[in-house]
Amino acid sequence: MKLSQFKFKLPEELIAQYPSADRDGCRLMIVDSRGGSITHGTFKDVLGYFDEGDVMVFNDTRVFPARLYGNKEKTGARIEVFLLRELNVDNKFWDVLVEPARKIRIGNKLYFGEDESLVAEVIDNTTSRGRTLRFLYDGPHDEFKEILYSMGNTPLPDYIKRPAEPEDAERYQCIFADKEGAVMAPAAGLHFSRELLKRLEIKGVESGFITLHSGRGNFKDIDVEDLTKHRMDSEEMIVDEKLVNLVNSAKDRKSNVCAVGTSVLRALATAVCMNGHLMTYSGWTNKFIFPPYDFSVCTSLISNFHMPLSTMLMMVAAFGGYDLVMKAYDVAVKEKYQFGAYGDAMLVLR
Repeated sequence: MKLSQFKFKLPEELIAQYPSADRDGCRLMIVDSRGGSITHGTFKDVLGYFDEGDVMVFNDTRVFPARLYGNKEKTGARIEVFLLRELNVDNKFWDVLVEPARKIRIGNKLYFGEDESLVAEVIDNTTSRGRTLRFLYDGPHDEFKEILYSMGNTPLPDYIKRPAEPEDAERYQCIFADKEGAVMAPAAGLHFSRELLKRLEIKGVESGFITLHSGRGNFKDIDVEDLTKHRMDSEEMIVDEKLVNLVNSAKDRKSNVCAVGTSVLRALATAVCMNGHLMTYSGWTNKFIFPPYDFSVCTSLISNFHMPLSTMLMMVAAFGGYDLVMKAYDVAVKEKYQFGAYGDAMLVLR
């Protein structure tokens, strides 16, 4: 397929800038690829589509406060630093993006905090995703991370055109978030409240967890028309034995397996065996999924409404069928659904 096939007109007012008042209070579009129907409800209605023995798989990654603002030595120029991942604990090396990038050279020092108490030195500018910083801090690593994160802000997506607010630290985080490492929240999981999770549990729907630390690469522009030539950034992921047993048992008894979010869908597609069952996996994935694609683990998908030309939209279209999903997006625009991480949700049934 071609990149241009995933272009559609999205009015800016349909990109959610704030979350709904309640986690499970957003709208829900139900897209049934078995019959081609598109219906509407609220997110709490998701409870009615799952039965005892079905399995929902969530991503338990935890977003860290990755966006920092510092000042360049001598000039005092304001520099935005976006932390991507820690490269070396002992030396406090971090892979980062900087803006404006043209002002930063190897050897430059950056100062953070009102009292400029935290200092970083640029030691490399040849990484594929930006720069490498070495933070000059002599104290214990836990103390360093606490100071670093206290200076950071919630890394809201760039399509949210406002600064992060204190409330975002909690709302741009799933309530089951556990393993730190993401700079992008698994947005479909943001809709699950404690009450809804409890009601699913009472109904007998089982919950399982993968860990995939979603990175900025999900927002990287695709610069090729031929999708087979696009390369995803690698992301760290774990599928453990507990989840493997849970999902494989569900498949064996013909129960439904729902991926909550495209990050879960990608992780499960990475860890699938030839026989359609899961296997344990710990490592990295750069799997890029677009139509057509044969999914053998999941029978349903919960996802937010994604931006035009995005890899997440392509993954949803691969799961639900290109024609039906693009029709659903056309309906979403006409019905004024909210798009993005803080927007409304879609349930795709197969």
